[in-house]
This record gives sequence, structure tokens and C-alpha cells, in this order.
Amino acid sequence: MKAGHESNRALGWIGVGKMGNPMATRLMEAGHGMVICDPIPENRSSLVARGAVVADTVGNLASQCDTIFMTIPNDDALGAIIFNSSGADNGFMAQIRPGTVVIEMSTVSPQLSEKIAHELARREVGYLRCPVSGSTALASSGQLTALASGDLPSWEQSGALLDVIASRKFYLGSGEEARYMKLVLNTLVGATSSILGEALVLGAKGGLGPAQMMDVIAESAVASPLIKYKKDMMSKMDFAPAFSMTQMAKDFMLITDAGRANHVPMVVANTILQQYITASNVGYADQDFFALFGWMREGSGLNNPD
Repeated sequence: MKAGHESNRALGWIGVGKMGNPMATRLMEAGHGMVICDPIPENRSSLVARGAVVADTVGNLASQCDTIFMTIPNDDALGAIIFNSSGADNGFMAQIRPGTVVIEMSTVSPQLSEKIAHELARREVGYLRCPVSGSTALASSGQLTALASGDLPSWEQSGALLDVIASRKFYLGSGEEARYMKLVLNTLVGATSSILGEALVLGAKGGLGPAQMMDVIAESAVASPLIKYKKDMMSKMDFAPAFSMTQMAKDFMLITDAGRANHVPMVVANTILQQYITASNVGYADQDFFALFGWMREGSGLNNPD
């Protein structure tokens, strides 16, 4: 790959939804110009109000920017950007320039990511796999954790930009290590909702209320930043989504698929995936993934408290 060329061109951001918007906002607040591409006007509006320029296609964006961030919802959407437009004269791959750095920050499969790496390398484009860990609130405050892997020059070139977004950064290797690390973390995050829900249902059967139990758990040996972050949600059983049941089911599909591809028998993860799918199918799809507790209460014959 050629070294990134010096330019005053704006940064590009493809996909400015729940996570992409606050990260792009922080970079704009730090003085960076921004070209954005997102099909949903509501996602774009706050950035446009700050001066962002809207590109009508991903190819148009690629032609204008030396560093391009992506926060894309799933494999299908990311694959469409990279591969479905690769043969078009005005597509992303046709317009991107050698020396550009692509920083892809989504939770996607290592298999797709590896294919993208080969496609970008053929065009002498830098590729940093850089999924982030943290909530939308942490994205707004610049306190995310960035998990990066890919070519070292892209990592070094992008460090100052990532410092605006993340308070912790880890460079994990030259390949798909960051993709696997994100799946490792999401396995533990998703499993926390499952086991905490089961434990709280057991306590409820013994006469304990959610708030009582969460007060104790949050001060116990099993407390974690995640449990403390979700304490009020669980106590009040108000499952307004920070990260939905459907989204976590998607991530657990990636997790279990990666397990199968690598001959890892993920017995517990496969069971938890079925919990997320079942809860989604019976009305919990758009609630926070910690609403597994509500679904488990219902299945155990408990009325959800008002």
C-alpha cells in the first residue's frame, strides 16, 4: 500500500446513525470538515446543521476524501457498498483513490472483512478494522474503546483522529484480530443479559424486587461497568433500547457463525442466540437486549411490575 498522501480534503463518513452520528459530531467539533452519506435524512440533519456536506452516493464521497469512516449495520449493507458497486464507474471502488485509508468501525463478520481487505489492497487503499465498544452515551463523550487491526501505517496515520473518538485504543494485529476481539466482547456482553435475567427471575420467585436485587448486585463481587450501566434499566424494567434485541441477535449470529467456521463448539452462545431470537419473535425485538429479563419473567409466570 502506498503511504497516505497529504491533503486538506474533508473526512468522509458512511452511515451516520446511532453510533456514527455522535462520533462524526466529535470530529467536526474538533475542526474537521466532513462529507457524509446516509440514506436516512434524520441521521444526517444534525451534521448538516454543523456544516457537513452530503454526498449523494458512496462513490461521490470516496472521490472527495482521503480518510473514510464507516459505521454500517450488517454484512449485507457493507458488502453492497464494497462489492455491488465495484464494477460501476461511479461506485465506491471505482472512485476511491490509492493512499486513502478506510476505517471500518462496524460489527461484521471476520469472513466478510477479510474479503474487503483483499479488495482494498488491490487498489492500494489502507484498511483499518476498527470496531468500537461502548454505548451511544460514551460515543458522545469520546469515551469509546477502539479495537483496531490492519496495516500498521493506517493505524499510525489515524491515531489522532481515533483519539477524538475513543479514550482507549488497542492495536491487535495486521489481520482480522479486531473483528474477533469485538465478537469476544459481545459474547460476554450478551451472556451477561442472559444470566442476569435468569438470576433475577429466581430472586423474584423468592419475593425479591428488581431494584432490591440490583442494589446488591451492583455492590457485589460480580458487579461490572455493564451491570452498573444497566442498573436503573433493570430496576425500573424500562427497556428503551440503547442496543436492541434484534441487534444483539444479529451479533450472536456472527459469533456462532465464527465459532462454526473455526470449529469452536460454542454451546452456551448458541443457546443464548435462541433466547434472543425467541424473545424477538414474541414482541421484544425493538426493546433493549436486557429485556431478556422481562421475557424470562413472562415465561416464568411472573407479572411485570408497574
